[in-house]
Order: sequence, then structure tokens, then C-alpha cells
Amino acid sequence: MDSQKDPEKVVDSVRVARMFYHQNMKMDVIAREMNISRSSVSRLLTYAKSEGLIDIRIVDPNENSQKLEKIIGERYHIRKVHVVPVSNLSEEEWLEQVAQYTANYLNMVFGSGMILGIAWGTTTSAISRHLTPKATYNTHVIQLNGAGNTQTLGIEYASEIIQRFAHNYQAQAHLFPVPTFFDFPKTKQILWKERSIKQLLDLQQNSDLLVYSIGAVKYTVKSHIYSGGYFETKDCAELRRCGVAGEIAAVYFKEDGSFEDIPFNDRSSGPGLELFQKKYGICVISGLAKVRGLRAALRGKLMTELIVDEPTALKLIESDEGNITS
Repeated sequence: MDSQKDPEKVVDSVRVARMFYHQNMKMDVIAREMNISRSSVSRLLTYAKSEGLIDIRIVDPNENSQKLEKIIGERYHIRKVHVVPVSNLSEEEWLEQVAQYTANYLNMVFGSGMILGIAWGTTTSAISRHLTPKATYNTHVIQLNGAGNTQTLGIEYASEIIQRFAHNYQAQAHLFPVPTFFDFPKTKQILWKERSIKQLLDLQQNSDLLVYSIGAVKYTVKSHIYSGGYFETKDCAELRRCGVAGEIAAVYFKEDGSFEDIPFNDRSSGPGLELFQKKYGICVISGLAKVRGLRAALRGKLMTELIVDEPTALKLIESDEGNITS
């Protein structure tokens, strides 16, 4: 939203939106009230929607998604669950619909004076493409895990995601210029002592809101970590030996949600998963292959809110009830 360019139009759009949606006034009445034409009222409403000044959610109490939200919330004691109805299309299209819902929802929970931590990946990339502009001040967007690997620095992919979020909220972007995984734990320990890196680590720890997804070894929608040259065969074998169920920001956890005693995490650039237990985190999930990791993360209390597509939410509940390991 470019409020500095046309502040009068923004004020008029908000006023029209309040009268139309809050006071249930008809367009003709609004036009007379503001001494403008009915078509001008319509244009101001359209402008308000396009600039993110209006957020509309239709709630149907009889909708299946509402029931799924209640079951998941009560079963896992999670603060809030959003189950997104999706059309009967491919999982790639489910992701786009979930991403669009998340992008709209973020405008309600992220605002001025806040620090937003982003774990880059396929899901947050999709969210970044659907963001609706919202003007904020004194805000920061921090990358939670590195993006480099043996084939590339990974800067273009990760930085594009972070920059989109920062641009959308008129925030300052903070990239994390380190490898996704280190070859040796000691290398990470030494680098973490550098003042420039410590400043970024402190910013991560001070985040007000975290947005991330859960990675799994097998995907229908391919994870960028697994398809982008970040892993070798021996790495996958090590994770299998440890019995990992999923990862958040390149840090791995087991079926019960625990993340201790996984040597691979000592080489990861992602923050310790304690951060996701203590901070306000929105976990965004789309795709049936993520059910196993989602269940484990819920057991480990690794999220505050969950946004998930309806088929995946249904499979989570059904597999729980049938004692199925997905």
C-alpha cells in the first residue's frame, strides 16, 4: 500500500469500507454522504481491497473444515487451527490456495514494531507470491536458516523470499549468509562467535512471529532442500538411523517431537527448535506427505497456530484414529 503517494485516497477508501461493511450502508447512501458518485464509491472499495485495507473471511458453522479445526485443536491443545477448504485439484494447487489464505491472514497478525522470522522453502516461497501490501514501520524480516550448499550459495532463492516479505511490509530485510548445513560442527561453532553473525542470531531470538512449514524426506511437491543439492546419500542414511519424522528450518525432530540426540542438528544453520516452542509460530502445511511430520511437530508443541489444507487435516485425524504411521 503506497499511503505516502495518495494519503487522501487511502483515508477515503477506509471511510467507504467502514460505512459499507460495518454500518451496512448502501452505495447510493454512501455516495450522498460523501458527496461523490456511486461509481466512485465502487472504485474506492476496489482500491481498499487491492491495497489490503479490507480482510474478508466467510465462516460457515456447518462447514467440514470447522469440525476438523475443533478436533485438531482439542486433540493437540493448539491455540488456533485454520483448515483451508481446497478444490479437488492437484496438491500443487492445494499449496497455492493455502499460501493465499496464509498471506491474507498475516496482515491481521503482523504489524508495526515487530520482527518476523521466516524459514525459507517451497511453502514460504508460495506465501510470498500471494502477499497483499501492508504498510508498517520499524519492522524487520529475518531469515532463520542458511541457504548455501556444495553446488551454490543459495542466495538468490532464499533472498528472493525474504525480500518479498520485507518489501510487502516495508520492513528491513536481514539475510543469513551461511550454509544450510556445515560439514563440521566446529565450523559452525566458530562462525557463531562472529559479531556480524551474532547480531543476526539475536534478531532471530527476538522474533515476535515465526512463519514456517515442515519438511519431510518424501514429497509430492518437492522440497527445495531435498531437490536442490543440499543432501548427499550418507546424510539421508543418517537421518533414517535417527528415526527423524520431519524438519523445521533445517533442524530435525523425531516421532514424539523431540530433537535431542540427532547429530545432524549440530551441523544445521537453523535455530534450536526451542525457539519454535517459546515464540509465536504459524506453521503452514499443505500435502499428504507431510502428515507424519505434522503429527510429530504437534506432539512436540512446535507451533502456536496451524494453517493446513482440508485433505491433509482429514488424513491427520484419520491416521491418528487408525493408529497409522504416515
